[in-house]
Amino acid sequence: MDLATVAYGLCVAAGGVAGYMKAGSTASLAAGLTFGGVAILGAYLVSNNQPVGHYLVVGTAGTLTGVMGRRFMNSGKMMPAGVVTILSVAMLGRYAYNKFSSARCVCFVIIIIIINIKI
Repeated sequence: MDLATVAYGLCVAAGGVAGYMKAGSTASLAAGLTFGGVAILGAYLVSNNQPVGHYLVVGTAGTLTGVMGRRFMNSGKMMPAGVVTILSVAMLGRYAYNKFSSARCVCFVIIIIIINIKI
C-alpha cells in the first residue's frame, strides 16, 4: 500500500472533521471526507497496479492545491489552508517525480496546476 498517499488522505479527512468540530462547517466535513477518501482509494488502486489510481491522487492533490492555495493567499493563515496546500504540492511533486514516467503524464500534472492557479 502507498503509505504516503494514505497518510495524505487521512490528513485531508482529519482536516475536514476538525473544521466541522471547530466551526460546525458541514462543507469542510464533506470536502475533507470526500477528497481524503478519493486519495486513499487512489493509493489502494496504485498499490494494485491500477493506472487510474495515479489520476485520482493527482486530481485530488491538484484540486486541493488550487482551492486551498487560493484560500491561503487570501487569508495568509497557515491552518488549515497553508498546510493542505503544502501537503498537496508535495503530493503532486511526488507523483510527478516517482510515478509518472512519460512526458504525457508529467504534462498532465503541469496542466492541472496551471488550471487551478488561473481559476
